[in-house]
Amino acid sequence: MKQHKKLSIEEREQIQLGLWGKRSIRQIAKDLNRAPSSIAREINKNKDSINRRMYIPRVAHEKAITRRSCRGRELRLKSEALRQYVVARLKLGWSPEQISSKAPEPISHEAIYQYIYAQVYRNGYGYIRPGCEDLRPYLARRKKRRTRKGLRSSYRIEKGPLPSIDNRPKEVETRKKAGHFEDDLIVSRLSQYALKTVNERASGLVFIEKVKNKTISESNRAVIKCLEKIPTEYRKTLTRDRGSENLGYIELEKKLKINCYFAHAYHSWERGSNENLNGLIRRFLPKGTDFKTISEDQIKHIEYLINSRPRKRLAWKTPYEVFYEMTGVAIGV
Repeated sequence: MKQHKKLSIEEREQIQLGLWGKRSIRQIAKDLNRAPSSIAREINKNKDSINRRMYIPRVAHEKAITRRSCRGRELRLKSEALRQYVVARLKLGWSPEQISSKAPEPISHEAIYQYIYAQVYRNGYGYIRPGCEDLRPYLARRKKRRTRKGLRSSYRIEKGPLPSIDNRPKEVETRKKAGHFEDDLIVSRLSQYALKTVNERASGLVFIEKVKNKTISESNRAVIKCLEKIPTEYRKTLTRDRGSENLGYIELEKKLKINCYFAHAYHSWERGSNENLNGLIRRFLPKGTDFKTISEDQIKHIEYLINSRPRKRLAWKTPYEVFYEMTGVAIGV
């Protein structure tokens, strides 16, 4: 009788033939010179849940190879202190790259991703491993697996003779001077309420305001509230999309002494900083959130968490730190 040798694909095919021929477990085991218990375990692990006698050799073999490859895997983060550090920062909204940059022990962001997805069986499609925690909801996209970002759905736009991004000062692209902003609206299907976001391009500084509806007046009120705390010399440009709520730009230009420019239709990458910002906010307020139920204190707390996180493109400084270094204006203190 064979001992401690893995079943081959040929042996698995013989098991299938034996089951088709209505042979017993003991008869199949005798034909293969295997222990009956080994054959019984093999069939029970791989038979179909609906047709209890269905056994597919190829599928059973692939499952066995996968189980062997996963056996004995070590934790990606071996130190308990490091694991606690990573989990705590994930729950604050930090990305694996940001955590890696400030971790007390050397660790790559890829190892953090692997640790997160190792908590779940079947590469993210199974159930949570015993004693583990599902950390995927704390990632930016909260995907079951690490997949490519999908296309954004279309939205209503307004066309017309609006100030074009083509005429915007070239220094905006360099991100070397503070005072150039972008804004956007985060909406929810469950409520008329929305979030108006305004971000400064050079430092990544973010402001978030709740609006009661998607009207021009509410949009302008929120933008003015966000930017009136910034000194006039650091209010230079505001780039926005062509949504109908943004058409009251003339009032903003007069009250804030700022120049407004509009991105081309369906060119979201022209406001890339703001698009990334919205993805960060969705970590805290996922799609389907009724913004009416979110308090001002909660919004300001989210704003603080985003502005106090280290950013890779800022050499791992925070937006608060960089904006202060560039302007001497302390925000959030």
